[in-house]
Amino acid sequence: MTSPHDPQASPASVAALALLAQLRAQGLRDVVVSPGSRSQALALAAAQLADEGLLRLSVRMDERVAGFLALGLAVGTRRPVAVVTTSGTAVANLHPAVLEARHAGVPLLLLTADRPDEARGIGGNQTTVQPGLFAPAVLAEWDVPAPTADADLAPLRDLAAEAYATASRGPGPVQLNLAYREPLSSAGLSTPAAEPIDVPQPEPDPAFVRLAPDEGTVVIAGADAGPRAEQLAHELAAPLLAEISSGARFGPNLVGAYRELLSDAEFGGRVRRAIVLGHPTLSREVPKLLARDDVDVIVERGRAGEDFRPSPHAVVVDEVRVLETAPEPWMRSWPGRWARASRALLEREVAAPDLAAARSLDKEVRSRFARDELAIARRPVDRRSLVESVWAATWPHDRLVLGASRLIRVADGAVAGKKLVVHANRGLAGIDGTIATAVGIATAQQADAGPGVTRVLLGDLALLHDAGALLLPPGEPRPRIQVIVGDDRGGTIFDGLEVAASAPADAFERVLRTPHEVDLAALATAYGWKHVRVAHQRDLDTALTDTAGPLLIEVPLPR
Repeated sequence: MTSPHDPQASPASVAALALLAQLRAQGLRDVVVSPGSRSQALALAAAQLADEGLLRLSVRMDERVAGFLALGLAVGTRRPVAVVTTSGTAVANLHPAVLEARHAGVPLLLLTADRPDEARGIGGNQTTVQPGLFAPAVLAEWDVPAPTADADLAPLRDLAAEAYATASRGPGPVQLNLAYREPLSSAGLSTPAAEPIDVPQPEPDPAFVRLAPDEGTVVIAGADAGPRAEQLAHELAAPLLAEISSGARFGPNLVGAYRELLSDAEFGGRVRRAIVLGHPTLSREVPKLLARDDVDVIVERGRAGEDFRPSPHAVVVDEVRVLETAPEPWMRSWPGRWARASRALLEREVAAPDLAAARSLDKEVRSRFARDELAIARRPVDRRSLVESVWAATWPHDRLVLGASRLIRVADGAVAGKKLVVHANRGLAGIDGTIATAVGIATAQQADAGPGVTRVLLGDLALLHDAGALLLPPGEPRPRIQVIVGDDRGGTIFDGLEVAASAPADAFERVLRTPHEVDLAALATAYGWKHVRVAHQRDLDTALTDTAGPLLIEVPLPR
């Protein structure tokens, strides 16, 4: 191997290896690379560390896909993930994932290659102003000058440690804009040894509030609230108003039908205090409640890099601590009334199979039973039965990713309690990057030898918006993933908005519903995915048991 001090060694490669080796020493495990000339030293350094078993490398040709893949890996591992791009528009393609990471509190390291100072501002190819491109979406950024042959690498190693610590602490995205001169790479360099560098952390000064259980309190669990919300609802004897993407939709205090009950004066009208965890985004009723002057709002700060403050009078704290009090009768009746009313609203009459008829000695009775069971199996799939089937097929060792489509709202208003790991990109609630994020989550789960499958439920427009994420490079592990797409041939989520009644029908169809005629089976085949089209309940239930590898399940839905 060539020594880094060899005069023939490219300073770009020497610096890139030193940077990634130090990031690895700080805790980095995953790097996502998109190909490019200016970033070649970083890409080749990542490949070298991957070959040595020091990093896990994923390669994607589309930077937007790469950004969301890195986001999914970071969600799955809960540690920073690096994404490498070349200069110019390649950097800009990271922006959607960077915005989502900032608003959702997901740690990313953006390693963006750039021209050196002397090549900037003169109209050079693939050159733009990259410093400040992501502000204010990044927690911090550094514009790093191009390395020279005699450069001291100690400051670069210190910078790597600081960047990793900043992304972890935020958590959120940070950018290292890295300039490189020709020669842009050289082969045969040995990986430098690196030891963790201690980065001084600010002394925490947590803000907390002590609360006693009090009738009239509800706990609201938004996206990524996690099991903490269920625990708090239990300690406060409060109804748990948990969104489908909260990871807290379980427990005896769960109120799945929270929208209807918040609109009912007997329930929503009696709320006087709301404790909020995560980022609630799936209803109009919750923001309306939190804006009321007669409701005290306390937000327990989550992972996001900036405070979520749903109303001017909301109080944001690091922790809600519950005071122990003697049991009182209302501690059962207050959450109990909500939970019972919710269950009644969500119950769906489903006739249980008549097993006695199946064993009857009367041939006609047995035949009638068989016909009834066949009718159930042949029942067309609608939106509610689709979300219920996916929810029923998913278990705690699985992962469920929900796209920003009509189906997430159907699921939010339909499914019962179940302790599942659920994720949705609700930082900004965009439809972009859903499949790439899910692939990242699936990859992280498999890398840790975790069992189960990752299911992603989304609409057809969200699928087509991220179709490039279906491309899985050869040589990388095939994720255990099912992409279940409810295909109603356009954006029917707009049918429930006021514009559906006010806009001209032709214009509404063209610019909002945006219908399409894409052959999803051909799309799956082009990307090497298995495809199955299901229209009936039996076929859907069967398809959901196929967890061997990448599978696209197409479910046609009526408008």
